[in-house]
Amino acid sequence: QRQMCIRDSSDAAAQLEVAPSTAHRIMQMLVYRGFAVQDDSRMYRPGPGLLAPVTDDVPHRRLRSVAQPILELLAQRVGETANLQVRVGTTVRFLSTVEATNAVVQVGDRRGAVLEASAASGGLALLSLMDEADLARLYCSSTARSLGVHMEEQRFAGFVRSLKWVRDMGLAVNRERTENGVIALGAAVRAPSGEGAAAVTISVPQMRAHVVDDVQVRRALLQACGDIEAGLAESR
Repeated sequence: QRQMCIRDSSDAAAQLEVAPSTAHRIMQMLVYRGFAVQDDSRMYRPGPGLLAPVTDDVPHRRLRSVAQPILELLAQRVGETANLQVRVGTTVRFLSTVEATNAVVQVGDRRGAVLEASAASGGLALLSLMDEADLARLYCSSTARSLGVHMEEQRFAGFVRSLKWVRDMGLAVNRERTENGVIALGAAVRAPSGEGAAAVTISVPQMRAHVVDDVQVRRALLQACGDIEAGLAESR
């Protein structure tokens, strides 16, 4: 597979034969959706969305069916955007987004977007349910190195310790790690088997960052996850 490598929007404009302003909008949307990333030199490279397969099998359709009304209620209760995510390897994909009708500034619909699980709140919540051996296979293997997600021993040890804190709290916070100006709070949904089935997140603009620290908001999120778990158990 040919590695995509685009220096900047001007380079993209030349390759696509469009105006630079159009190319810039296209590249920013690809970054937003997880299909491209910019490295430290600001060069565009393939994003995690190109590696995460589209998931629309029966379990995920059932998951969305159970979760959708609960997400809608959560969004209205907290007045913010609520999302449903599933983990695909070292990424999380947004299956559903519900925006609150009473918020003036919204984060936006993220359906189909893909983020690195190790940075996203929902991804961290799901990774925290995995044992260390499984995490090592994800982040310390030759495959992880080829995918650009490899962690050296010291970094991996610190990552495992941070996941223990997430597991003990039952919540994870992403403060602009995946997108400037966006703060997110996430919690895991367990399948009847006890494994992580999905994550529910609440995302807010940075101007309302205090929302993710609100005790009532955190309780509402955990309640929503519990309700989805109950719905999945009933629909087996």
